[in-house]
Amino acid sequence: MSNNSLAQIGAITSMNVRNMSQRAASSIVALIGIAGVVTVLIGVLSIAEGFRAVLEISGSDQVAIVLRNGATDEMGSGLSQEQTRIIADAKQAARDEQGPVVSPELYVVVDVPLKSTGTAANVPLRGVGPQAVKLRSNFKIVEGANFTPGKFEVVVGKGASMQFSGLTVGSQLRLGNANWTVTGIFEDRGSVAESEIWTDATVLQGAYNRGTSYQSMRVKLTSASAMQAFKDGLSTDPRLNIRVFSEQDYYAEQSKILVTLVSTIGSAIAVLMGLGAIFAALNTMYSAVSSRTREIATLRALGFGSAPVITSVLAEALLIGLVGGVVGMVVSYVAFNGVRASTMNFATFSQLTFAFTVTPQLLIQGLVYALILGFIGGLLPSLRAAKLPITTGLREL
Repeated sequence: MSNNSLAQIGAITSMNVRNMSQRAASSIVALIGIAGVVTVLIGVLSIAEGFRAVLEISGSDQVAIVLRNGATDEMGSGLSQEQTRIIADAKQAARDEQGPVVSPELYVVVDVPLKSTGTAANVPLRGVGPQAVKLRSNFKIVEGANFTPGKFEVVVGKGASMQFSGLTVGSQLRLGNANWTVTGIFEDRGSVAESEIWTDATVLQGAYNRGTSYQSMRVKLTSASAMQAFKDGLSTDPRLNIRVFSEQDYYAEQSKILVTLVSTIGSAIAVLMGLGAIFAALNTMYSAVSSRTREIATLRALGFGSAPVITSVLAEALLIGLVGGVVGMVVSYVAFNGVRASTMNFATFSQLTFAFTVTPQLLIQGLVYALILGFIGGLLPSLRAAKLPITTGLREL
């Protein structure tokens, strides 16, 4: 492109931008439309990002989860007490003064009312072994005390205590065939465990008539590199019929369904709303071209080419898209980032608490989408302006 063309583009674009105040009303409508689309897009996708982040920080590559062969989650799994002993004896299992660092666990779903609506929701009630805390390196009691093994006592994840009613220290819960006392609230760096209620696995077995069975077994390994040997050793043991995952792989697999669902729905909503924003931008830019018909014709008569005219109209549309995108980014970050909510974990059909997470990548994605909307909204009007016959334009009053 020649220096003359660049100078023409700069001159016309500069004049266009200076005159935008004359079209303030229609420009603001288009800007608000684009900002709204960006806000909704980032807001919806921040749900998927928050859900994914919770599951991502929940997994360790040094902790294995053992399930019955064929099971994809704990709800569909089952292990006998004898099988949990065999698994605990694996030579790759880490050990301390209390023995293998393992936790045979039982997982049931109980009804607890949501604080926001009062309606019953599925909350995980997890029975854990004595070493369970050592398998979650970020676990800590932040209020009250841990449950006492052998008693009908529970501790509640911080996320669950914030989202559901009756989960405060000292509260009484009727679960299964027993009354339970909430003795404490725990944190685990925002992991999936914070959506759960914990108790002694042996007590939970009795309360729900589960005999001596478990549903999963967590094992801390001597190192992350021992995972494959651990998996191979158990898979070839004729006494077992199991599957072995690293915690990281297990939670990554669980996150796929909801992340894909929310991302698909969010993208569909953004496309539908984007169509409305494009129409608003089209209206704005067609109005701008119509009001400048004589001006454009005069510029063409003075020797300005079609490319500078097209570029100037597109630049105005992109500027509206840019400002709308930035506004949407700011609003979505302030409105959504860090807000706690709960949603259904489709892998276990229980509630999972999480925080909306607005990442830099989502903000950039929203801004790019805003610029695309602005570009599409300005493309047809810019082509119309470039094709406008000079004689027709000069006759406009």
